[in-house]
Amino acid sequence: MITNSTKNVYAKDRLYGMIDHGELDPAICSHMGEIQNVVSSAEGCEDCLKIGSEWVNLRICLICGHVGCCDSSPNRHATAHYHATSHPIIQSFNPGEEWVYCYPDDVVLSS
Repeated sequence: MITNSTKNVYAKDRLYGMIDHGELDPAICSHMGEIQNVVSSAEGCEDCLKIGSEWVNLRICLICGHVGCCDSSPNRHATAHYHATSHPIIQSFNPGEEWVYCYPDDVVLSS
């Protein structure tokens, strides 16, 4: 199980910097205005930790900071969080990965 001790995720600053430098077209995602700089809710999948389950990879919600497990994990908590809250954008929360994905637009915003 991967964990991440990072607390603050500054995706909003990073993505808007990419737009300013012409590296990202904001038109590819209609939800970019919702992205926030967030504080992670946990070092691992918040919901798996509560039930004693394991996960494969981690995702962080860029609206509220909820940390959930990926779709390769048994419980798919990141996607469940999207369906429960309609928070559209996640980032990988694996150490060294910063890709961002929008569920409703089905688009990767950065790699």
